[in-house]
Amino acid sequence: MRRSGSASPSRTWRVLLLGLTLAVGASGCGGAGEPSGAPTAPAPAVTVTPGPDATRSHPPEPATPSPAPSPSASAAPAPTTPPSPTPTTPPTTPGPPPPPPPSACTAPAALRGVDWERIPTTSKVVALTFDGGSSDAGVASILATLRVEGVPATFFVTGDFARRYPAQVAAMSAAGHRMGNHSDHHDHYPELTNAEIAADLAAAEAAITATGARAACPLFRFPFGDRTTADVAAVNDAGYVPVRWTVDSLGWTGTSRMTVQAVVDRVLDAATPGAIVLLHVGAHPDDGTTFDADALPAIIAGFRARGYSFVTLDRLLG
Repeated sequence: MRRSGSASPSRTWRVLLLGLTLAVGASGCGGAGEPSGAPTAPAPAVTVTPGPDATRSHPPEPATPSPAPSPSASAAPAPTTPPSPTPTTPPTTPGPPPPPPPSACTAPAALRGVDWERIPTTSKVVALTFDGGSSDAGVASILATLRVEGVPATFFVTGDFARRYPAQVAAMSAAGHRMGNHSDHHDHYPELTNAEIAADLAAAEAAITATGARAACPLFRFPFGDRTTADVAAVNDAGYVPVRWTVDSLGWTGTSRMTVQAVVDRVLDAATPGAIVLLHVGAHPDDGTTFDADALPAIIAGFRARGYSFVTLDRLLG
């Protein structure tokens, strides 16, 4: 018979065990703060899709963008050693111009110290000389007359003339006439130093021979005919013999002073053994006249009528 109000040991044990089980299920693995009687909602299911780094043990570090290379850096890498400084040349102070090369000309000792106005002879010979420094307007006519008459002459030309009319200068020499140096630019020699005179003569000589003409040295004529004793010595030292004239035709003055007949008369009136006649190959710059070229046939005929023959200035050189 069972007693009221008391339970058997086995039943009591089952009750205690059931209560313990319920208490543990309500607290959920020891979670705190939840009321013991609050219902617990089931947790939602979460699906995780592995990414490319799912096998890493920790998330990858964020990539740090590298700075864009500068144009200069990409064009040329920095040198491993500092560049050598570019050597600088110290400024130089201009010195005096170099002296002209030694002249190949030699002034005969017997002819030094004189600006020759005539050939020293008693023979009835005359030297026709022509200056060329401006235009070449009369060259063709003069060369034609000399060729027809069989007369030799001497042509003094400037370096500037030779550079402007190389064919004309070459034709003078090719016809057998003697060449002479008349300076390079027709400068006034009394205003030049000895070194400048030597350089001027060398420049003119180079221009003349560059045309294919024969050398002009040692014959030289002063521009304007102006000279001093010192100028004559400087020209001699450069290897040249200065040659002036016995008579200037003045044909170069044109219609302001002359006519063709006046030129002929002036030249023939000065006839003397060894006479040096000055004529010009150019035209008057204003009126365009070529009186010397036009008068040449009558001049030649007049000298021959007086018993004269014609020579170049090589006769002076001996």
